Amino acid sequence: MRLLIAGLLALLPLSPAFAACNGQDQLAALPPATQAELQSAADAAPFARGNYWRATRGDEVVTLLGTVHIDDPRLDAVVAAALPDLKTSTVLLVEAGPEEQAKLQKALASDPSLMFITEGPTLAERLPGADWQTLKAAFAARGVPAFLGAKMQPAYVSLVLSIPPCATEMMQGNGNGLDQRLIGRAQAQDIPIRALEPFDTVFKLIRAMPSDDQIEMLEMSIALEDQAADSFATLLQAYFAENARLMWEFSLWQSAQTPGMTPERARAEAQQMDEMLMSGRNRAWIPVIEAAAKEGAVFAAFGALHLAGPEGVLALLQQQGFAIERLPFPSP
Repeated sequence: MRLLIAGLLALLPLSPAFAACNGQDQLAALPPATQAELQSAADAAPFARGNYWRATRGDEVVTLLGTVHIDDPRLDAVVAAALPDLKTSTVLLVEAGPEEQAKLQKALASDPSLMFITEGPTLAERLPGADWQTLKAAFAARGVPAFLGAKMQPAYVSLVLSIPPCATEMMQGNGNGLDQRLIGRAQAQDIPIRALEPFDTVFKLIRAMPSDDQIEMLEMSIALEDQAADSFATLLQAYFAENARLMWEFSLWQSAQTPGMTPERARAEAQQMDEMLMSGRNRAWIPVIEAAAKEGAVFAAFGALHLAGPEGVLALLQQQGFAIERLPFPSP
């Protein structure tokens, strides 16, 4: 699920800056019938299209912006459009604010097991020979020494592989994705910034995954390594087209095409991944959003994949009595 995994990039200790990735939109290259099938499946989900929304319940107002956690010059227009709503908000809710990012850095320094295999066989010993050779080359392309990469947790390596080498060449410690841009604007306006979840939520979820499941996820990422730049371009294209749910459906379809995978198995694994990394977190965010809304106007910014679907944030807020309204989003 490369595109789903890519949605977690804001929680990495490093976020990629925009680079000249000359990938191709994989969706546009599909046969028209396949494109129509995937779009139909995406549109069947609640709130399938749209990145910018407002939820109201009585006097409570929550503005929600689906984000990408990677830099792109087109985000300048998105920030400009969102700034008036942000300025009138009493709090900015994000997946990980400055305090959480600092806590994560400290935790990674004191607890290597969050990112690394501290006992047992390394990836070089667990992966088939051909997969390890492909992974070594992928590490080299991203400037990661093979001996270090071999000790990384398999699920974390999947996160690393979701960023193509053309982007990792320009990795910066502070990042400049949409979340980080909004955090900077909120700090300039003295708007409080709160996290939707504890800083180590995703890392704990990853660590709780059975080791064999992590290896299977990594093997799928390795199988798609030669498509990394194209997957990156596809994700960005779908985001700026306000078609986030289509990213999910394409990721599911793409997974089903990998050797040894069936559509049934791909869907079962996608549902497991969705519950762990998306729906479960969405449900945990709702009380946080509701509590903040009782204090004043809220601006919430988080990965766009969290918006749509039967257990997306918008549907969950609607179930709590909020009226949902789509807002204009700048065209690229």
